[in-house]
Amino acid sequence: MITSPIWRGKRFAVLGLARSGVATVRALVASGAEVVAWDAKETARDGLLTPSFLRGEGRGEGLSQATPLATAPLPTLSPAGRGLLEFADPETIDLAGFDGLVVSPGVPINRHPVAGKALAASVPIIGDIELFAQARGDLPAHKVVGITGTNGKSTTTALIHHILETAGIPARLGGNIGKPILGEEPLSAGGVYVLELSSYQIDLTFSLDCDVAILLNITPDHLDRYDGFAGYAASKARLFSMQSPEHAAIIGIGDTASAQIARGLSARGERLTKIAPGVCMDQSRWPSLQGPHNAQNALAAIAACQALGVSEALIDQGLESFKGLPHRMELVAARNGVAFVNDSKATNPDSTAPALAAFDRIHWILGGQAKSDDLDACAPHFGNIASAYTIGEAGPRFAALLAGKFPVEQSGTLAAAVISAANHAVSGETVLLSPACASFDQFRDFEDRGDAFRAAVAALA
Repeated sequence: MITSPIWRGKRFAVLGLARSGVATVRALVASGAEVVAWDAKETARDGLLTPSFLRGEGRGEGLSQATPLATAPLPTLSPAGRGLLEFADPETIDLAGFDGLVVSPGVPINRHPVAGKALAASVPIIGDIELFAQARGDLPAHKVVGITGTNGKSTTTALIHHILETAGIPARLGGNIGKPILGEEPLSAGGVYVLELSSYQIDLTFSLDCDVAILLNITPDHLDRYDGFAGYAASKARLFSMQSPEHAAIIGIGDTASAQIARGLSARGERLTKIAPGVCMDQSRWPSLQGPHNAQNALAAIAACQALGVSEALIDQGLESFKGLPHRMELVAARNGVAFVNDSKATNPDSTAPALAAFDRIHWILGGQAKSDDLDACAPHFGNIASAYTIGEAGPRFAALLAGKFPVEQSGTLAAAVISAANHAVSGETVLLSPACASFDQFRDFEDRGDAFRAAVAALA
């Protein structure tokens, strides 16, 4: 894990004990900090006292002995002199004197009562990415690439990481993808940390100076956490305000908000790379990077790796060998010339639109828990659709919106939609799950939905 002597003797409250919260607690306590940890779920609190955590997973960084869950301080971590851990809800304790309140990105700090309490006590509200930024001075010499944007950031992050590994450069994947960054082993000198950063994570970060900062796009999303769209865009822009002006900035300028941010950085000159929409590229050698949106993702990754000194030949090798990510334009099967593509991660119309642009003759499966009342972002690509099959809560409304544009079936369930689409599709066509909706009406999450699509395809006769 990543530790730092700068936290020794300091006091932190940690709210939220999912993966990043647990990694944060371990890193802080192993560094000698005093930590008050809390999660509303008792099972999450109990998770900090599992044998693996108590043992430090064999690294001598866990508790010295098993201790029942309690609000009293627990034993000193071994070896002696490490920090202390206790359990208490930050809302119920005096936060005066704490050096930070570390919250999970999922905590809505714009309306959570603990935010006002921390502000009154002059305690900074931070996240695990800010702690990583604070620890950088104690790590072997390295660089950091930060990637944000409403859509495409996971693919771009994974692609950059893959190209670096292909080039033989030590790299770690973290942030909003993969393992929590504080739970990773530090890289050797010359390594690169590649971080996918959501707006929530950027909101909780104040000193991350990325050697390469990337903004792919900004479209309306998560507006319940911001004062309108302008507030959401301002959150994305903070990635560059934290950055030293001599470091590289890469921005897609296909939307007004991103273009405005790029104009504000024009003084950086050659250290600013703008990626215009509609660039014609030969993507035929990149099987997992099809469609215009992946052209933008690839251009951002190429610019980032060039800024890091990777040769053109090694960049090409990485692009050609990249396998893509699950649930993101993932080819799960080809049957009788029909491709079955899982794009379950597309949870809003803006993220579905690129998938519709990537294929001809699409049998489109869409619906779920709607984030939007319309499908306007998808409309420019309706000419590619052979037929549509709606599912979930949004199924009836979407069917009504699409009626008359092409054949539409209200399938109701994903399994029924797959069967019907497969029966109608002919060789050369694509059955595409790209729901333009959240999954929570019928599934645990988008991954569960994508897995169900895979299973339904596998079950076809």
